Amino acid sequence: MGADIKKLRVRIKSVRSTQHLTKAMGLVASSKIKKSNNAMMKSREYSSAVSETIQSLTSCRECEKSPYMKRNDTDRIKLIVIAGDRGLAGGYNVNVFRKASEIPDADIIPIGKRACDKFGGKTLLAEFFSYDDAKKLSVLLCEEFINNKFDKLGIVYTKYISMMSQEAMVKWVLPLEKTADKGTHSAIFEPDELTVLNEIVPEYIAGSLIACVKESVASEVSARRVAMDAADKNAQEMLSDLSLAYNRARQGAITQEITEIVAGSGQ
Repeated sequence: MGADIKKLRVRIKSVRSTQHLTKAMGLVASSKIKKSNNAMMKSREYSSAVSETIQSLTSCRECEKSPYMKRNDTDRIKLIVIAGDRGLAGGYNVNVFRKASEIPDADIIPIGKRACDKFGGKTLLAEFFSYDDAKKLSVLLCEEFINNKFDKLGIVYTKYISMMSQEAMVKWVLPLEKTADKGTHSAIFEPDELTVLNEIVPEYIAGSLIACVKESVASEVSARRVAMDAADKNAQEMLSDLSLAYNRARQGAITQEITEIVAGSGQ
C-alpha cells in the first residue's frame, strides 16, 4: 500500500511539472499570435498585389516568349518546404512533411528548423526568415530555372484558415501559368510587357515565398496554442484522477493502520 502511495505521489509531481511547461508554452504562443497574424496579413497584401500584376502580364501574347512560361517534357521538381522551428504544435510539422512526401523525387529546400533537421542543409529559422532572405533565394531559383536546372517550383506551406484550423498545401509558382486575355488592360507597361514580366518574376517569387513563410509561422503559433490548451486540459483531468486514487490509497493505508492498532491492543 505504501509503495502505491509513493508511486502516485511521484506521478502527480511529474504531471504537475508537465502542466507548468504546457501552460508556459501556451502563454508564449498567445503572446505571439497578434504579431504573427499582423505580419501574415501584410505579406498577403503584398503577394496579392504582385500576383495581380503577374496575371495581367501573362495574359499578353508577347509574354509567352518569357523563359518563365516555358514548359519542358521532363518534370524535375524543386520544392521549398516550410515547417516549424519547434515541436509541441500538434500535427503541424507532420502534416507539412506528409504533404511534401506526396511529391516524390523532388529536390527539397527546407525552411524552419524541423524541416532542416529532416531534409538536411543549412538551418533557416522560419520565424526569422526575412524578405532579404526570400529575395536572395528567389534570384538564385530564377537563374536555375532559366538555365534548365529544374522544371517546376512549388512551396509546401501551411495555410492559415482560423485559430482552430490550418491546412498544409502546395503553391506552384514556376512555370508561370497563362491567364485568360481579357482584351483590355488598365496598366501600360514600359518599355514592354515581356521586359517587365522578366524583371518582376524574382519579386513575385520572393513575395510568394515570404507570404507562405509568414502564413506558416502564424499557423504554427496557433497550432501550438491549441495543442498546449488541450495538453493543459488533459493534464488537469489526469491530476484529478490521480488525486482521487491517491486519496483512496492513503485512506486505505490509514484504515489498515487503525485496524492493526485495534487488533494489537486487544491481545
